This record gives sequence, structure tokens and C-alpha cells, in this order.
Amino acid sequence: MKVHYDEEVDALYLNLSNEEPDGVIEIAEGVNIDTTDDGRLTGIEILKASDKMNLDTILSYTLDLDRNVLKKIA
Repeated sequence: MKVHYDEEVDALYLNLSNEEPDGVIEIAEGVNIDTTDDGRLTGIEILKASDKMNLDTILSYTLDLDRNVLKKIA
């Protein structure tokens, strides 16, 4: 998943797939789901994003590492 934020227009886009969308479903005012013809989700667009969510949480991330995997590599 890739996250894109355009501060000028206050729009957030969550890219869920490399597939090109064939259509859009508006699930709420300013919240759109991009889909393929066979119903797969390709992205989520949120307009006026700063009014709808805390952008600090979506534009930051936490990485949880499995220590057992790290031990196997070492």
C-alpha cells in the first residue's frame, strides 16, 4: 500500500493495488473507493482529509519486527 497526500487540495489517496481502476464508488461525501470491473479494490480517495482524520497517524508508520525472523537471518 502506498499513501499519497496532496497538501494543496487536502486530498489523501491510499493506493492498494497496481491495477488500474475501472470505476468509483462514493461511500460517503468526499470518500471514494476505486474498483476494478470484477470488484477488486484499487484505492481509496479522501477529500478534505484533514477534516476527516488525524493526518499525523496516517502519514507516519511503526515497524514491528519479529525477533525470531531476525535471529534466523543472523
